[in-house]
Amino acid sequence: MRSDSDDLTLVGPGTVMGDLMRQYWIPAALSSEVESDGAPMRLMLLGEKLIAFRDSSGRVGIMDHRCPHRCASLFLGRNEEDGLRCIYHGWKFDVDGKCVDMPSVPAHQDFKDKVHAKAYKTHEQANLIWVYMGPREEAPAFPDFEVLRLPADELDVSFIQRECNWLQALEGDVDTSHAGFLHAGHVEADDLYEDHPNYYVVKNRTPEYKVIDTDYGTSYGAFRNAKPGITYWRVANFAFPFWTQAPFATIDRNIHARAWVPLDDHHAMSIIVRWKHMSPGGSSGGPKKDGTLIKYRLGNNYKPTTTDWLGRWRLVEDESNDWGIDRSLMPTMEQYSGIENVQVQDAAVQEAMGAITDHSFEHLAPSDQMIARTRRRLLRAARALKEQGIAPPGVEDVSVFQTARSGYFLVDENTDWQEAYQAEVSRAVHPVPPR
Repeated sequence: MRSDSDDLTLVGPGTVMGDLMRQYWIPAALSSEVESDGAPMRLMLLGEKLIAFRDSSGRVGIMDHRCPHRCASLFLGRNEEDGLRCIYHGWKFDVDGKCVDMPSVPAHQDFKDKVHAKAYKTHEQANLIWVYMGPREEAPAFPDFEVLRLPADELDVSFIQRECNWLQALEGDVDTSHAGFLHAGHVEADDLYEDHPNYYVVKNRTPEYKVIDTDYGTSYGAFRNAKPGITYWRVANFAFPFWTQAPFATIDRNIHARAWVPLDDHHAMSIIVRWKHMSPGGSSGGPKKDGTLIKYRLGNNYKPTTTDWLGRWRLVEDESNDWGIDRSLMPTMEQYSGIENVQVQDAAVQEAMGAITDHSFEHLAPSDQMIARTRRRLLRAARALKEQGIAPPGVEDVSVFQTARSGYFLVDENTDWQEAYQAEVSRAVHPVPPR
């Protein structure tokens, strides 16, 4: 009997969650990672071994790495003259997977018109290569997040691979109570100015929650008393199938979306797309009142890229070196976790849970309401697709993503949080008009 945990975490072909993921466009790589007539790139997505290449005309192809002739790997292929040629017998395929040349077969026996490599539809937007791996003959519309409508030169895009299941990586982004400990446990409110992003987070490390279902997924509002009559809210979102929006900054400029793309059951890729002019915030970094800096390292340290299936965007800090933890920083409270980089802090706790965490070992608390709600929402949608053929949210109506924003704000304690949130969104900076 399959378990809820299996249905949530496993993403290979034919799995409940894998089938749900394949209903959507999936960001797969930076556009700059593949060059015209350059070397094909190994690409693992949803447990499938694929290759990506850009042909002579600049079009991108993503297909199963196995040549449909004798299963030789097309990773070894020659990328030339608008196609990828298998080096075993010279068969050549275009970006759509169509066999366009069969030089090892006599002309009167040629059957190239009947042979196709397993290829997927691709699309380029927001400096990213996207792939549709689903069963629909016509791919669904592109996800209409506000940030994805911005010009490419207005965006920052970054990748980080996580050595754990996609769900436990994603859940770190919809868990706000950990920010006051893992990321800012060494910071006290008295050390900060009131407008510091973490002032209220560390002033009260025990938020309460409101959690709701939305048209695009789920949303939480974590609230704390800020001052007499005033409440501090942090609102964050989950959007199908693997998107999050964390409260990095005030809602007026917090234009971003982050994908937690499953590479296989045990690895995920964090892909964050941000408006370049987003206000910085959300970290434990920055100056204190006395002018000294909170101990915090910006920037990521990456291992060299390799041609392995999982050889891209790996952090130097991993289990082999205990994620760079420096325990000498703990007693002095220079750094609560002993790990200076926020991304590595998250990676450490999520990867140390194991490749797929044992959910039966958990004891969820009131602060985990968003995690529990998101799991239920995912399970309901994935099983409705599997058992009834009902398309999950955001597949047939991509407009549900348009108004999703996250961020923090102060409001009168008697104001409904959703009313206040919508008012903040309506006042927000909108760099481009809706489509």
